[in-house]
Amino acid sequence: MNQTLVQKLTRTKPVDNKNTEHAPSSSNSLHRSIGLFPLTMIGVGATIGTGIFFTMVEAVPKAGPSVILSFLIAAITAGLTALCYAELSFRIPASGSSYSFAYATVGEFLAFIMAACLLLEYGLAASATAIGWSDYLNNFLNNAFGWHIPELLRSPMIVSTAHGIEVHGGRVNLPPIILVCLCCLLLVRGAKESATTNAIMVMVKLAILIFFVVIAFSGFDINNFHPFFSPDGGTHYTGMAGVTAAAATVFFSFIGLDTVATAGEEVRNPTRNVPIGILAALGIVTVFYMLVAVAAMGAQPAAKFAGQEAGLAVILQNVTGQTWPALVLAAGAVISVFSVTLVTIYGQTRILYAIAKDGLISKSFQKVSPRTGSPVQNTLIVCIVVGLVAGFVDATFLWDMVSMGTLTAFIVVSLAVPVMRRKEGESAVKGFRVPGGPYFVPGLSIAACLYLMFGLSMTTYTVFVIWMSAAILTYFLYGMRHSRLN
Repeated sequence: MNQTLVQKLTRTKPVDNKNTEHAPSSSNSLHRSIGLFPLTMIGVGATIGTGIFFTMVEAVPKAGPSVILSFLIAAITAGLTALCYAELSFRIPASGSSYSFAYATVGEFLAFIMAACLLLEYGLAASATAIGWSDYLNNFLNNAFGWHIPELLRSPMIVSTAHGIEVHGGRVNLPPIILVCLCCLLLVRGAKESATTNAIMVMVKLAILIFFVVIAFSGFDINNFHPFFSPDGGTHYTGMAGVTAAAATVFFSFIGLDTVATAGEEVRNPTRNVPIGILAALGIVTVFYMLVAVAAMGAQPAAKFAGQEAGLAVILQNVTGQTWPALVLAAGAVISVFSVTLVTIYGQTRILYAIAKDGLISKSFQKVSPRTGSPVQNTLIVCIVVGLVAGFVDATFLWDMVSMGTLTAFIVVSLAVPVMRRKEGESAVKGFRVPGGPYFVPGLSIAACLYLMFGLSMTTYTVFVIWMSAAILTYFLYGMRHSRLN
């Protein structure tokens, strides 16, 4: 109680990475029930689906065929940060991901700000992917049964247009709400069941994407890559400016790396499995992103991507002139996006659990069901908020907001590596270390993240500042006084 303000803002949480494999669980602790394979599939499930199934429609109009470079730049940036995540997750095997990393290294205040970024990132990512799910569901229903979901039941009430925000009364996007409810039912049953179900859905997803690549390459036309960069007459961007803007948009799809780290407190042998899971997920995701992006651009001119619903399914239909490939892909996308939404909501609940456990928010987010081993009340609250946003708000700006949260989280994780090395000194636990010393790779990671941030819109920055202001106010009014370290 006699701490100064600066001491309160910079106090750090002790790291306990001993005996994590066999430590007994308390009645209010998460259960260690997730192995390496389902953990890796959590990362793949949180990543593949968003960047490929949806954001091609947003990214290609900005970059044209050079969107392939955008995915490559995003992957390199994510790879640099993945190395930092791997080292920190070895030394701090706890729920909360970058929040827990920040709390153990740079202090409580910055950790709370990081938590606010993660909550924004995960909440909007879950809502955005749920919204995109309805497009593929509608495409599947149309090709399978010749029936469309009525427009009034798949249109948001609050829409962003060129003239500003418009409100259309009497409309609701019902499919995303149904999807969030299904995810909620699965998550409250427990982490092991959710992770196993997700692993099955991810394997289906990868098979569907291989199916897409094989058929799309049969209609490959090299002329679709000319001109490679957005020309001077482009709508908004030209040359590398388009590549940067598109890279910033698609970067949020690498949120899966962070999701792997959020599971640290529920993973068996976390000091080994979490670093391996992060790097394995990144490798699988990068290969599939590049294959699908090249195949899609080769099968369809860049001009056709803008405003296209269920884009990959439409490409297959146009290439083959038949509906059955589109039907198969749409069905696979419906399953795929379910897994993305599931693991994103999972990540959101585990971050809230970690923050509540430290006393910075209400303890209601920390309560764990003794029967299922999951934070049921936490999960219900998150699903209600995510469902409302997905059902009533347009997804236009959600993608960039998620990228902003992801990039900020990645920057803090990169900063935490040299701080952790300095704190541990000679007493550091042996294990995975970022190659090249504590400054080279983290420095490159920070520079790459800042480069991508320049591609985001002013609207994104405005909303981000408002959200951060609310977070800072919450910390000083509640978090600082109720912190367990106080």
